Amino acid sequence: MAWIFLLLAAAFEVTFAMAMKYAEGFTRPWPSLLTVVAAVGGIYFLTLAMRELPVSVAYPIWTAIGSLGTVLLGCLLLGESLTAVKLVSVGLLVAGVIGLK
Repeated sequence: MAWIFLLLAAAFEVTFAMAMKYAEGFTRPWPSLLTVVAAVGGIYFLTLAMRELPVSVAYPIWTAIGSLGTVLLGCLLLGESLTAVKLVSVGLLVAGVIGLK
């Protein structure tokens, strides 16, 4: 169950990051509300996951999935470039998470 909680936490983390972009500095009410709800949801599910998983595994995986998802959605939804440096950096994140597990 801990891994499911961790995946849910990571989904909330990606939602948090994307909603923050759309909130435009908390000037848009609905994206701003989604930002806050997603932040709370991400931390809540991360806390549940850490009941069973060590913090040295759970937290880095949470942030890595959040980073990967945000890079992907930034490219797909916001038209951000996917440069060679970004691809190498994403690869290093994945390698780091594999090393921790």
